[in-house]
Order: sequence, then structure tokens, then C-alpha cells
Amino acid sequence: MFGFFQKCIQDRLAERRIRKARLVTKDGRCNIDFGNIKYSSHFAFLADFWTTFVEIRWRFVLFFFIASFTLSWFIFGLLWYWIARSNGDLTWQSPSDDHTPCVDNVVGLTTAFLYSLETQTTIGYGGRAITPLCPGAVALIIIQSLLGAIINCFMCGVILSKISLPKKRAKTITFSDMAVIGPKNGTLCLSIRLANLRKTLMIGSQIYGKLLRTTITSDGETIIMDQVNIDFMVDAGKDNLFFVCPLTLYHVINKSSPFFEMAVDTLHKQEFELVVFLDGTAESTSSSCQVRTSFIPQEIMWGYNFLPIISRSKEGKYRVDFSNFSKVVPVATAHCAYCFHNIKGHHHHFGDGHVNQGFEVIDIPEYPNVTKM
Repeated sequence: MFGFFQKCIQDRLAERRIRKARLVTKDGRCNIDFGNIKYSSHFAFLADFWTTFVEIRWRFVLFFFIASFTLSWFIFGLLWYWIARSNGDLTWQSPSDDHTPCVDNVVGLTTAFLYSLETQTTIGYGGRAITPLCPGAVALIIIQSLLGAIINCFMCGVILSKISLPKKRAKTITFSDMAVIGPKNGTLCLSIRLANLRKTLMIGSQIYGKLLRTTITSDGETIIMDQVNIDFMVDAGKDNLFFVCPLTLYHVINKSSPFFEMAVDTLHKQEFELVVFLDGTAESTSSSCQVRTSFIPQEIMWGYNFLPIISRSKEGKYRVDFSNFSKVVPVATAHCAYCFHNIKGHHHHFGDGHVNQGFEVIDIPEYPNVTKM
């Protein structure tokens, strides 16, 4: 029992170390802090207040929503109270029976606040109403009506903008938890699976990657975040993807690839982060969005291929089986990219892959050696 808890604690600590080491988390958030920013630079966020309001967390949006309305009601309530006091309308001022108030039934601070709320929200219960006796009261009701309309428009715009943010559309696009390295059409490829959980398409989708690692130049300069372009493609190309069903992305490991010098026994000892991006436009909203995720060496499996997940029923309808989305099967793969290209038959794993023959009617069986990622 003690060993079990010790293993759980070690796994938890290892997971936290991996999470801290990432620049991009698995769900696409950037793990970076900005320090030593000049105090004057904070005013730039106020100058671009619309973007600031749209990007802040929901808890702050709700706080500002409640505070802006409540505070404006209270401030204008004080102004209505001041007008009523100046005209002698309050109860403690003992107005005469023939006294004409600026606002009917505003006789104290509470009734002034209620009148302010009713005016700004255009409720109008009928118990309190302005009279034409006081020009200041007429001007105040115009000002409050205009300011209330501005607050309504601004806060409704912020809420609608946050609800319709393109990154929310990205939540329905998912990557496989692991990447695999295995043979593909006579080449050694790094493969990642990608799926769109909605039936609406992503128009003009483009996929690319960045390999982030620390390098030392010939001049002795250490580059903490050196970025290397990683090209991905699918069977139909790499631009303007027909993203109607899950796709498998391929990166060909050749002599120009940064993975060419890696091998099965050295891959997990490397220090790098592979960040994968998908840029596209949502068909339903015409809004551009970017989906991203990352893979560290411990999340890349050498000598595996993904199981097929697309089949076709007897009625001719295509079916996607998401239960196999992150399942892999071992395949015969060379120990390293150099071995694959120069030493035939030098393999690390041996196994039978599962091939989907031209989208035939198939049943995907459960394999005893299938790995769930």
C-alpha cells in the first residue's frame, strides 16, 4: 500500500515537472510569464480597454457588469436625492400640501435610488414620475438615459464577444494525446492524429509545426527558444484541407528533418517541444481561429502506427469510430532514421499493422497488443 501511494506521488510530481517545462500546454495555452514590465506600459491596457475587457476572465466580467449598473444607479440616486432636497421635496423638510415636487413620491434616499433604477432600466412602475417644474431634473433624466444606454450596449457587446470568441470553436478540435513514429509509404514519418468534433468544416485549414529547443551557436551564444519549422502534410497535401473527418498528419523524417539524428533509445533523452498549429476559418461564423498543442519527447512513441477509425456501412454511409482515435499498434520500424534509409531490415519492433483497405466495410477488432495513449 505504501509503495502504491509513493508511486502515485512520484507520478504526480513528474507530471507537474512536465507541465512546467512546456511552453504550450496540451490544451493550447501558453505557459509564459512577463516580468519587469515598466509601470507606464500598464496604461496601454487601458488605452485598448475593449480588448482588455474581452480577454479578462468571466469572473471579472460579471463583477464589472454588476458593479457598473449598481454604481450608476446609486450615483444617480444621490443626484435625484440632491435635486429633491434642493426643491424641498423630502419628508423631513415638511413640504406644504400645495407643494409641487420635482419628482412625485421621491421623499427619501431609498425612493430616490428606486427612481434612479426605474429610470435607467425603463421599468416605470408608475408610482414615481418626473414633473416639468425643475429643468435640472429634466436634464438629469436625459443624461441618465443616455449613459444607461451606453452601459447596456458596452456590457452586452463584451459578453457577446466573449461567448463568440474563436478559441471556443477550437475546443471542438482535438489532437491525439501522443505522436508516433513509423513507416508510411516507404518513408519514416512522425504522425499525429487530428479530429474535428463538429460536422461544420474549417475552411482554408493550414497545418504547421515548430520545434522548440535550446541550442548553442558557433559563436557560443545560447538560444533558449530556438524555433525550427516542421512541415506537416496529409495524403492530399498540406494546404486547404478537407477537414470533414479525422486526419493523420505526417512529417517526413529525412536528412533535413531535426528528427533525423534521433533514435529509439535516445528520443526520450532529448529536450525539445514540438508545437503543432492548425489555422482555419469556422464555416458557421466565418471567424478565424487557431488550434495548438504540444508534444514533448515522452509523448512520442517510436515504432507505432495509429489504428484506422473510418469505415463504411453497408448503406454506404461513412462512420468514424472515436474509440480508436488514440489507439496505436506496433509496427516494424528501424531503430533510427539513418538505419531506415541505409540499412534495410534493421528494425526495432515487429508486428502486423492494421490497414483500412479503401474504406471497405470493415469491423475493427480489439487487438491484445493495442496501446491506448
